[in-house]
Amino acid sequence: MSSAALHYALLVMGAPYSRQASHSALRFAQALHAQGHSLDSVFFYHDGVINGSRLMAPPQDEPHLGQAWRSLAESTGARLQVCVAASLRRGIVDEAEAKRHGLVGSSLAEGFELTGLGQLLHASATSDRLITFA
Repeated sequence: MSSAALHYALLVMGAPYSRQASHSALRFAQALHAQGHSLDSVFFYHDGVINGSRLMAPPQDEPHLGQAWRSLAESTGARLQVCVAASLRRGIVDEAEAKRHGLVGSSLAEGFELTGLGQLLHASATSDRLITFA
């Protein structure tokens, strides 16, 4: 087994508190970083886009997964990419999309960015491994 550091991208498809996918992906990402691997991007798709909502307010005795993702991105330099089409269906918009659709304001959390599926394809093509959490 080679000890060379690898470049990873993650695909997170599960909602933060109704499935284990988001929490498992976060723990996996933290372990990657601790082992010296690079996490280049995390792409949130389907219900996984809810991780990027700035309106999450979990009880104090539960982890705040949105904040945990932002902290991880700050420490690793990973991009937190949220599928724009899946986000719009779930009421998650940035300032530009809110304005375009005549909505009152943004619901996308700081540190996350709306992107298209092309970014997922790019992450798949440029990373050594793409791991899916559904």
